[in-house]
Amino acid sequence: MDLDQTKDIQKLQMAKLVKDAQGGDREAFEQLFLRYQRVVYAAVFQRLGNHAEAQEVCQEVLIQAMRKIGQLKNPLCFGAWLRAIAGRMAINRAVRRGPFVAAEPEQFEARCVENQTPLGRMLAREREDQLRLGLKRLPDLDRNTLEAFYFRGQSLVEMSDEFQSPVGTIKRRLHVARKRLAKELQGLAPA
Repeated sequence: MDLDQTKDIQKLQMAKLVKDAQGGDREAFEQLFLRYQRVVYAAVFQRLGNHAEAQEVCQEVLIQAMRKIGQLKNPLCFGAWLRAIAGRMAINRAVRRGPFVAAEPEQFEARCVENQTPLGRMLAREREDQLRLGLKRLPDLDRNTLEAFYFRGQSLVEMSDEFQSPVGTIKRRLHVARKRLAKELQGLAPA
């Protein structure tokens, strides 16, 4: 028997196991899951990075797959279908738990301190005033381009529509306008 024939036999066996599991045969489903449990665990652990959570999610994947196996149309796609369930469930778990941050209490105390001093606020207002003055000194096209991108948050495509210019032209205008604004701000800086 050659390699192709062996693969064909394995595919037929897999399809039979899946069809039996879809028919309610728990032993067939257990065999399927035993074949794929390492793949499922690896996919989940890769996303979560935590052994205990990965094992827990693997159990949830098993339950979900048992419930939904009737929805699988092509029995030969069982492996990919199971990995997709595992991936989605791992992502859901990661999103629910949020980022894991290990920190000492002293680190949290340092983050609760107000960083803005009266002097810092005054300097920030002064920079904002200089920026506004620098923008006023720019030609209309440069000012409008910068305001659309930075203040109104428009994308390059939206700006392209508004200014009726190709995206490449908008990119060039932004580049030139930034340089001109930088020159204006240099001229405004106290000596």
